[in-house]
Amino acid sequence: MLTSSAAFAATRPFEDPIAHLTCSSVLEYKNEAVIYSPVLPSTSLYMILRGTVKVHCMGHDGREVMVDIYHVDEFFGESALLNARNSRETAVAMEQNTRVMAWTSTVVEELMAARPRLGIALLRMLTQRCIHAGRRIESLASEDMQRRLARTLIHFSERLGRAMEDGSSQLMPLTHEQISQYVGTSRELVTRYMNQFRRQGYLRYSRKGIVLYPDAIRTSLQ
Repeated sequence: MLTSSAAFAATRPFEDPIAHLTCSSVLEYKNEAVIYSPVLPSTSLYMILRGTVKVHCMGHDGREVMVDIYHVDEFFGESALLNARNSRETAVAMEQNTRVMAWTSTVVEELMAARPRLGIALLRMLTQRCIHAGRRIESLASEDMQRRLARTLIHFSERLGRAMEDGSSQLMPLTHEQISQYVGTSRELVTRYMNQFRRQGYLRYSRKGIVLYPDAIRTSLQ
């Protein structure tokens, strides 16, 4: 059982790094425009003002592996804080007129020195991402493709979905290829199980987007 202080720590909301950052330059990108890549590595920490951004890397077998999709008020490009010139990450805008605010790694370091709470807030954010990455690795190692796909859809619904009155979650259009890059399988297998989930009433999808019923698909994981 948690002690009172431990319970407080477990429920205490994390500080938002935005509260400790200054305004900076705003950059705008067209749909599918590359923000940074291994050829031109990230030198800045970015925050999304409008649109969504996909971050991916290339596996040793040449296949694209999606790190995640980020949306408004979320950060990406943190590899710049490590001066990781050998990073394999690529960030791509997923919507027209995607806008981001950028801080160079030097500016972020100076702000952290002047505002220690910023360093703590960024550390907590990155720790959360590490925890999620660990759970994802565990799922890849121990679960079959169907369960990994179900968890992926729940993940995207929690982060990118819009809650509807009927209990469903409405997501942006995601291709089966994009989903397969996150799940770690082929597009053909994703299509097979997406069709199965649709027949089971867990979701509906079209070119306009995905409508997921999170409670129903969670039940399938039990």
